[in-house]
Amino acid sequence: MFRRTILTAAALVPTVLPALVAVPPDPAEAQSSAVARVVARFEPEVRRVMLEGNIPSVTVAITDRQGELWSGAYGQSNLWARTPASTNTVYLIGSTFKAQSTVALLQQMERGSFALDDPVSDHLDGLVIRGEDLERPVTFRHLLTHTSGMPVDFGPHAVWGTTAPLPLDEYLGDSLRVDTPPLEGVVYSNMAYSLVGHLVEKFSGVPYRDYIREHVWGALGMNSTAFDPPPEMAERLAVPYVPDPETGRNRPTVRVKANVWPAGIVYGTVHDQANWVRFNLGDGRWGDGRLLEPATMDEMHSLQFEQFAGEPMGGGWGYEEPGYGLTWWVSARDGERFFAHSGSVGGYTAFASGNRTRGLGVAFLTNGNRAHPHLVRLTNLVLDLMAEELGESR
Repeated sequence: MFRRTILTAAALVPTVLPALVAVPPDPAEAQSSAVARVVARFEPEVRRVMLEGNIPSVTVAITDRQGELWSGAYGQSNLWARTPASTNTVYLIGSTFKAQSTVALLQQMERGSFALDDPVSDHLDGLVIRGEDLERPVTFRHLLTHTSGMPVDFGPHAVWGTTAPLPLDEYLGDSLRVDTPPLEGVVYSNMAYSLVGHLVEKFSGVPYRDYIREHVWGALGMNSTAFDPPPEMAERLAVPYVPDPETGRNRPTVRVKANVWPAGIVYGTVHDQANWVRFNLGDGRWGDGRLLEPATMDEMHSLQFEQFAGEPMGGGWGYEEPGYGLTWWVSARDGERFFAHSGSVGGYTAFASGNRTRGLGVAFLTNGNRAHPHLVRLTNLVLDLMAEELGESR
C-alpha cells in the first residue's frame, strides 16, 4: 500500500535550518588510519624480507611517545611443530639490552657515584684492568662507546651443556684487560658491558640482576623480559635457527649462555621492546616516575666522538655518518635525530630504532640468523612511512 502525502500551505513554507557546524576530525581515528596505511605498505616487504633472509618468524611493534600503535607477527616460531609466531612469542633480544644496562649505570651517575670522564679504575676496588696505561686510563665514556680498547669476548656455553658461565666477578678477575689504549679505534666489546654490570652492582649495592629487574624492566612495565625465562615465558620461546651450510634450509641451533651475559643474554617479547623504544623517544619520564633526567637522556643519544662517525655498524645501518652515543648508535638525517641498536646471538636477530625528533619508533624480534641487513631495511621503511603518513614533527 502506498502512503499518500498531502502538502499543506504550511508545508510549502521554507524551513529555517540551523547553521551547519564543522566537526573537527578525531585525532585518534586519523592516527589509526595513518598506521593502517603504513601497515598495508609495510607487510609485503616483511614477507619479501623473510624469504630473502631465510627468516622463520618476525614480530614487530610500532610505537610513539604515548604508547604502542600496532604490532604484528609473521611466520613460525617452531618450524617442526609449525607453531605460528605471535606478538607474545619470546626471543633472545641480544645486544639491544646493552643500553638498558647503560640506563642502570647512568642512574648511578645521577646519584653522584662517578662522572663520565672519570677513570674506571678509580672505582674498581680490587679489580684490575690488565694492560691499562694509567697515563691513558679507561673512562666510563670509553666503556659506553666501544672505544676502551677492551676486546670483543663472549665465552659461550650450551644451555644444556656441561659447563656454565663464570660468576661475573670471577670472569672479570680472570679476563678484564685492554688490548690497546682507549680511543685507538672502535672495537665492539662485550667485555666492557660485563664490567658495566659489575659497576651497577657495586654502586647500587644491589645484585645486578635484581637492580635491572626493579629499576629498568619493572619501571618500564617490561614484565616479559628476563635473564632466565620462567616457565610462563619458556613455553612461548621461539626456536633459534641457522641455515644449513649445504642445503641452505633452516635447522635448529644450540641455545647458549655466555660469560659476558650482561652484554645481551636476555629474553623478551616485542611488546616489551616497544616499551623500551618508547622510553628512548622521551625525556626520561615513564608514567608518574622518572628513570633519568632530560640532560642525561640527551647525552645518551648524542654522538660522543666525532672522529669515529661513519664507522661500519649494525649490518650497514643506512643513515648519514652514524656513530656511538652512550651505547646507542646515533645519527641525523634531514635535521632529524635517530637511534638504533641490533642484537644477535646464534639463531636470533633483534633490532630497535627510533626517530627522536618525531617521536616514532619500531622494534623487531626474529628467530633468523644474522638478519641485520634485512631488519635495517624494514626499520628505515617503517620510520619513513610513519613520518610520511603522520606529517610534521610532533
